[in-house]
Amino acid sequence: MSIAIVGMACRYPDARTPAELWENVLAQRRAFRRMPRERMRLEDYWSPVRGARDRTYAAEAALITDWEFDRVAYRVAGSTFRSADLAHWLALDIAALALEDAGFGGGNGLPRETTGVLLGNTLTGEFSRANAMRLRWPYVRRVLEAELDELTLEPARRRALIERLEERYKAPFPEVGEETLAGGLSNTIAGRICNHFDLGGGGFTVDGACASSLLAISQSCSALVARDLDVAIAGGVDLSLDPFELVGFAMTSALAPVEMRVYDRRSAGFWPGEGCGVLVLMREEDALAQGRRVIAAIRGWGISSDGSGGLTRPEVGGQLLAIRRAYRRAGFGIETVGYFEGHGTGTSVGDATELAALSRARREASASSPAALGSIKANLGHTKAAAGAAGIIKAALVLHHQVLPPTTGCDEPHVELTGESPALRVLREAEAWPEAAPRRAGVSSMGFGGINTHLALEAADGERRQTLTPHERSLAASAQDAELFLLGAADAAALGRDVDRLAALAPSLARAELGDLAAWLGRSLAPSALRAGIVAATPAELARRLETLRAWLREGVRERLAEADGVFLGARAGAPRIGFLFPGQGSPARPDGGRLRLRFPSVRALYAKFPLPAGANAVATEIAQPAIVTASLAALRLLDALGIEAEVAVGHSLGELTAL
Repeated sequence: MSIAIVGMACRYPDARTPAELWENVLAQRRAFRRMPRERMRLEDYWSPVRGARDRTYAAEAALITDWEFDRVAYRVAGSTFRSADLAHWLALDIAALALEDAGFGGGNGLPRETTGVLLGNTLTGEFSRANAMRLRWPYVRRVLEAELDELTLEPARRRALIERLEERYKAPFPEVGEETLAGGLSNTIAGRICNHFDLGGGGFTVDGACASSLLAISQSCSALVARDLDVAIAGGVDLSLDPFELVGFAMTSALAPVEMRVYDRRSAGFWPGEGCGVLVLMREEDALAQGRRVIAAIRGWGISSDGSGGLTRPEVGGQLLAIRRAYRRAGFGIETVGYFEGHGTGTSVGDATELAALSRARREASASSPAALGSIKANLGHTKAAAGAAGIIKAALVLHHQVLPPTTGCDEPHVELTGESPALRVLREAEAWPEAAPRRAGVSSMGFGGINTHLALEAADGERRQTLTPHERSLAASAQDAELFLLGAADAAALGRDVDRLAALAPSLARAELGDLAAWLGRSLAPSALRAGIVAATPAELARRLETLRAWLREGVRERLAEADGVFLGARAGAPRIGFLFPGQGSPARPDGGRLRLRFPSVRALYAKFPLPAGANAVATEIAQPAIVTASLAALRLLDALGIEAEVAVGHSLGELTAL
């Protein structure tokens, strides 16, 4: 029996809806930002040293911004709202949106007695854990009193000091009331949704660590097949980015120290995220009979444990059990699956284990060609209990849109993906779904305790298409390794004020927002006497280079170019004279054109006309020379498109030919 996904909603970093999540996947937007003080003071917990006691070495995470729960619309009293962890309200909000997407707006039309709620969650949320500190005051007071015993304070001053400290200590935390306990529990998240919509099918929370939401969806499918439920609201929520988790993950070396890479040779850990994803599920036959839109169908699901393997270290054998069970139930083989949404945390052990398990399963099934692979965690971080829901939403959209998306966060693919006859592949650019291939996808999750889950999805019937839309192509071509930030002003004082504003903003930006800022600055640029430009790849790099520009302005510099630092400052005095310098042999060049080919159609056409062998020895003369010349010609095409023309061209060695 197949299970239909009839509704979806989500709130993840940089993604307020499934449509935004899909666009971010195509554009390879990455929502990571420096942890803001409002969530955790890095000066209290960050250390560059791995293993430092009570410290984390990772400073970036993906966070939700600009979400506010409308308690009036949901008829929630202020005292109740303040008593419950925000994870409760986010889950209720997203569940309501998912029901609306499924055609059950406000719960209308639901078979209430047979509609259930199964949500993945592990630790409720960081807010209830923080609020519980209020009740730890007696311990803090005893520590203070023990220290004060060493001081010669008169009793009255001592009492006054303790009373003032108690007031200050408790001020940030709400008072404990009759609803505090329920508001701090994980299970009542699902119960709250049942309560709001008056559902009688049962509501509970599933805790399978980072596999929680995929487990909740799997259990919902089983309940629908058994006809215990007619409609299931399933997914996961996680708002937990406090020291308990971040320091704990740091102690296991699970966090990425410099960059989060997924299925990459250099994968060294993940950066955390948060969010909520909810699906509305029905038996496919019922959904079709009611005329409901079927986004995708879940054909099979499998669950397993690693047995005597490690509690926190994944095992190939355990994952294979879940995979085989999923496809046995699905009724089709894993060799027919064209896309896999992996767990993909970016840890070296986790990625290698998952790649080995999926590759082995496909080889055993005699798959004829490698399947595409990706992980939403590279875009929005590891959202832990909500991660599987994000993955299945992405996979459903892959099938719905019939597009294989580019793989974010993988520049140097893992050896399992590049060896002889690989069973899986990562994509540098988006591709239309192969015309003759069935539209099927697999989604994996794993978690602490040795739990594994795998789901097999298939597209709903619909018209096939063979090309990407112009909008999809534009999104897929928008990813860049760095951004160009342009500034202009009438004088140094005005430019300095603009730099000051940007310098205050830059550290709080997400990586995805760099492109937004660069585009806004470019559109806002007006004719000006003094101009500046900065090239930066991360918010931290932008902040540092803005400081360099600010220092120049303070020193009275009006013209300077620091190529190594990516900073330019110049006064406009007529049209500049431009010359091009072309490199010779020994200059590095990508045989595939890199980001330029992906971004610009004219460059893509050049490489299509003069293809270079992929994976060849780039140092060999017969490869290096064509690669360098083609790269130079690609740059010329791009400069020409931007309206930049040279008065003179010179070249070094091989570059003389290009200059000519």
